[in-house]
Amino acid sequence: MIDVVILGTGNVAVHLCKAIQSSETITVKQVYGRTKRSLISIPTEIDTTTSLSDLKKSHIYIIAISDDAIKEFSKQLPIRNCLVVHTSGCVPINDLDNKNRKGVFYPLQTFSKERQLDYKTIPICLEAEHNEDLDLLKEIGLEFSDHVEIIDSQKRATLHLAAVFVNNFVNHLYTIGYDLLEQESLSFDLLKPLINETANKINSIPPIEAQTGPAIRNDQKTIQNHLHLLNNNSDKDLYRMLSTIISKFYGKEL
Repeated sequence: MIDVVILGTGNVAVHLCKAIQSSETITVKQVYGRTKRSLISIPTEIDTTTSLSDLKKSHIYIIAISDDAIKEFSKQLPIRNCLVVHTSGCVPINDLDNKNRKGVFYPLQTFSKERQLDYKTIPICLEAEHNEDLDLLKEIGLEFSDHVEIIDSQKRATLHLAAVFVNNFVNHLYTIGYDLLEQESLSFDLLKPLINETANKINSIPPIEAQTGPAIRNDQKTIQNHLHLLNNNSDKDLYRMLSTIISKFYGKEL
């Protein structure tokens, strides 16, 4: 049995607990949280602690906290010569403190605590300094995912950047669309078939071939009508910028 200690209580930590709980060869030995309140979302059958000095001995320690806190947090760990990994897409492996063996266990997905996920479909991106540690990370990753990749820090940073474009930025555009419809008492459900088809389309054709809309057609009349409907200046600026970028990308000038 492979023992895992999870350091953190956020979305990634909670989903790691759920994924590992379904395994017969891996167990969550302990979860660390800064406060008792932060540990509420952790299943009651898992041992928890709010003190780093009480960390249990484990095969691997997984830091699942905010990216900007990882470097300093790894310095605070009282353990030595253990395998410590983080789950960040953009933090280099070398940001982890040198007193422990370093690794990365990056699940490439957007996580919300209340959402149920098919863990088998989530790519797990791995990195480690030593082959034996990489083998252990592979074993853990393959236990609940069918997509395990070895990716170094530089390539992982680019992958994370791409993920921000296709997920975080796109989700903000969903928010703008939601607000526009709400202003007219229209349901966001009207857009869901379009959203689903746009996402599904890229399973069969490259994104560059899937582009449609007024910008690629250089449809000035529609573009101006849309700008007229927008009351928020930042939304207008965003619409103009995206339309210009799309039009230029496809060789047309607005």
